[in-house]
Amino acid sequence: MFRTLSAIVVTLTLLPLVVSAQSRAGVVGGLVRDESGGVIPGAAIHVVNETTGRAVDLFSDEQGAYQAQDLEPGPYRVEATLDGFEPVARRVVLASGETVSSDVVLSPARFSQSVVVTARRTEEVAQEVPIPVSVVRGDLVADAGAFNVNRLKEMLPTVQFYSTNPRNSAINIRGLGAPFGLTNDGIEAGVGLYIDGVFYARPASATLDFLDVEQVEVLRGPQGTLFGKNTTAGAIIVTTRKPSFTRGTEFELNYGSYQFVQAKASVTGPILKNVAGRLSFSGTQRDGVILNTRTGEDVNNLNNVGLRGQVLFAPSDLIAVAFSVDHTRQRPNGYTQVIAGVAPTLRPANRQYEQIAAELGYRAPSFNAFDRVTDVDTPLRSYQDLGGVSVNVDWKVWNGTLTSTTARRYWDWKPSNDRDFTALPITPVSAAPSFQTQWTQEVRYAGTLAPKVDLVAGGFFFRQALDSDPAFKQEQGSATARFLLAPSANAATPGLLDGYGFNQYLRFRNVSAAAFGQIEWAVTDRLRLMPGLRFNYDQKDVFFDQQIYGGLQTTNAALVTLQRSILAPQTYAADVDDTNVSGQMTAAFRVADPVNTYATYATSFKSVGLNLNGVPTDAADLPVLSAATVKPEDVRHFEVGIKTEPFRGVTANVAIFNTDIKAFQAQVVNAGVGVLRGYLANAERARVRGVEIDATHAVSRRVSFYGSAAFTDGKYVSFPDAPPPLEETGGPQVKDVSGSDLPGISKVAISVGGEYVARRGRIVGQAGELFAAFDTSYRSSFSSSASASKYLIVDGYSLLNARIGFRATDGWTLSLWSRNLLDEDYFELLSAAPGNTGLYVGQPGDGRSVGVTLRVSLRSR
Repeated sequence: MFRTLSAIVVTLTLLPLVVSAQSRAGVVGGLVRDESGGVIPGAAIHVVNETTGRAVDLFSDEQGAYQAQDLEPGPYRVEATLDGFEPVARRVVLASGETVSSDVVLSPARFSQSVVVTARRTEEVAQEVPIPVSVVRGDLVADAGAFNVNRLKEMLPTVQFYSTNPRNSAINIRGLGAPFGLTNDGIEAGVGLYIDGVFYARPASATLDFLDVEQVEVLRGPQGTLFGKNTTAGAIIVTTRKPSFTRGTEFELNYGSYQFVQAKASVTGPILKNVAGRLSFSGTQRDGVILNTRTGEDVNNLNNVGLRGQVLFAPSDLIAVAFSVDHTRQRPNGYTQVIAGVAPTLRPANRQYEQIAAELGYRAPSFNAFDRVTDVDTPLRSYQDLGGVSVNVDWKVWNGTLTSTTARRYWDWKPSNDRDFTALPITPVSAAPSFQTQWTQEVRYAGTLAPKVDLVAGGFFFRQALDSDPAFKQEQGSATARFLLAPSANAATPGLLDGYGFNQYLRFRNVSAAAFGQIEWAVTDRLRLMPGLRFNYDQKDVFFDQQIYGGLQTTNAALVTLQRSILAPQTYAADVDDTNVSGQMTAAFRVADPVNTYATYATSFKSVGLNLNGVPTDAADLPVLSAATVKPEDVRHFEVGIKTEPFRGVTANVAIFNTDIKAFQAQVVNAGVGVLRGYLANAERARVRGVEIDATHAVSRRVSFYGSAAFTDGKYVSFPDAPPPLEETGGPQVKDVSGSDLPGISKVAISVGGEYVARRGRIVGQAGELFAAFDTSYRSSFSSSASASKYLIVDGYSLLNARIGFRATDGWTLSLWSRNLLDEDYFELLSAAPGNTGLYVGQPGDGRSVGVTLRVSLRSR
């Protein structure tokens, strides 16, 4: 199959490479004005041929005029952008030798619902797209310091991102996407991350620094009839800036608290007559925010470097071929959580933290997590290398565009963790080094099928390989027996668990193929119907071999039993395949020109999962192979929404949704597996429902606001055999948590931001304007445990970020900024420390930081 798909890509690339007949060049030009009619100099103008993708970038001059020359005939899109204004797009058709005038009026805005998006694989205005989609332009991403998904969540209240290290990262939308807890590589993400059309399978990709971002779109709800990879909760689509045939250079330098230094640079321009390139760089450094009192070293720092190169080949009006290669290297000393408290459990006093620590003579450096100290005795590393190559071909065929996207990506993960989070030698070694690769191939056609019928249809192929590199490793220390075993003469045997550990050898393969399509039928000028269908095939296999080493070498059956109760050898293999048909029906009705409504019913699924971290054992101490696989999630989703522009300069949108999930994939911990490990299982049923509101208001040319709010209720409808919460450790091994809250979901989440732009003036002889802006976010409390525990509830918190600066007309910006301006103490998450002693740890959010940013853009005029 892969050879066939590769042949298709080569054919698509080579077949139409016939340069069109020579035509006389044309010109597109005009004026850029504000709403009062005044001219606007310094606006960035992007004139792109919609057929070939060839683009010209320039600025409006002091009289607000622009002129793009030497253009081939064809359809063009003229985009005008300027910090502090709503981006505007206009379409024109240029005949041979013609001069076309296209004037532009800019309105103030910072957070936009009225921009061109590709949420449905065609370019549309966001306010007319019949799905809930939020759009953040690249300039706001940069201004707000949202240089990765974790920062982006502060601007979009329905996005949640949890990460204790890059591997243990998860993106959720509306509380759905990935199980809350330690990552298991055998389960798929429910939220798709796409960068320039390429699906990124591993959650670690979300820790990447954004490179040269043009726009970020967040789609909420199941996505499967338009996208390559099926996702049950939504998708995040990142679009980077493409190579330009106009020379340009941009760079940005940030300096702030904790010796934060971030440098970004991008250079673009023509290479040959029909070839343009872009080279982008990003580097981020920051000192650690947690002090290791044992070593005197700051940990949990940042150390990231990324490079991305793109080449655009546009030989004719009919075809454009884009090549991309990127590599990111991260070398932080991290990451660890810090002690946050101790919960009483149902265990005897001699099995609880206080008595154990007293007997071992251990004293924690602090029980106040916001002292930000630790004393872990293992070097911390979260080293990773990520990257890949891709080829994208857009070929104008018939009444639409045929697109082929081919990509290979890799992830090399080299960690070192201290899983007990203390200086005690309990679990000083815990690491899962691995090397993963993925191949993706998508072929998609988007165009007009009939006068009132549009079509998007395609196929998708995905192959993933994961291998331990060389082995997942865990090793116990001299304090293990006291922490993890009930006190007894045998448990006190010297050296029983000292150096006792395992090597896990893992081989995992995943192949997925899909055919998908969606039709849009304009029944009337106001009513559109959009049915969609997806067929999916998944095949997965795993070989798992856990070998035990170290500890006391003994033939005493009682002592061996104690050792095996902590870690035991285990070998199993599983091979499973699954087919699934899902789809959706959307009806969109335009009540009036500024009022669009829609209703959607969709079915979706998350494919079968495999446990890659070990499975429970039966009474004969054999692996329970039925637990090696996890049932697919079955999703039923209903949503209604309204998108309005009730007044000039105002958008107001509301969405109401209900999502039911059968066989909800959850992360559990079970005494039958051993106290240190978790595995995947299915909750019978879960449900998430809620209301989302977002709005923008351009009060005047100089004052604009945006805001979003989400009210979300997530419940386990039926989960009778869940693990007990932390405080019930020592009681029954399972608990019925039906009716309790799903983890990670705040019932209320709000984001608000705004900007004020002063009148134009001069600073150090440079013309420009002063600006001041803020963004604030609030999240109510949420459960931070698979089974809700009163000790693992993250309290609600609010964050305020602010910036003030000067934007010069000739393309440079200088700003002062602060993140978490009010120095709010808050947790990203809380979790029970391994060992079930009642100890729990937390990940404090970053405290207040301040800094300065210089951004410069130099382009040929």
